[in-house]
Amino acid sequence: MKKAICPGSFDPVTLGHIDIIERAAEIFDEVTVLVMSNSSKKASLFTVEERMEFIRRSVTKPNVKIDTYNGLLVDYARENGAVAIVKGLRAMSDFEYEFQQALINKSLYPDAETMFLCAKGENMFLSSSMVKEVCTLGGDIRPFVPSGIAEDIYKRCKGVK
Repeated sequence: MKKAICPGSFDPVTLGHIDIIERAAEIFDEVTVLVMSNSSKKASLFTVEERMEFIRRSVTKPNVKIDTYNGLLVDYARENGAVAIVKGLRAMSDFEYEFQQALINKSLYPDAETMFLCAKGENMFLSSSMVKEVCTLGGDIRPFVPSGIAEDIYKRCKGVK
């Protein structure tokens, strides 16, 4: 069985994330969406549990599972027998950062390859940060996030917990 990991902070999950996850699920027998904390980002808008629930409500593929981990991605990959780490790329700036991470991950865990999937044109500009900013400023985020979670995001952006 070929297992892959789609790691990210997913704060919140966007249609771009869902596209990459579901395309990976077409390639691999099992895909784990790994919700992680990103130390280079500000405090999260949603808890890890909320982010996992949003993904659960948004992904349609039966071979996708959701998990969380606070250590090194490669340690999780090794412990769970993953052969690939799948990352989405929107622009050249994504590639530079992700390429560095891929090289470090390969040196720490040679048994896993990093696979890059290019974002679809309609998702190239999407990021969780942009969704949060548009939402906080009162804009319409429905074209950017799964329909089943839009109201939850609106409530949080308006300060309702």
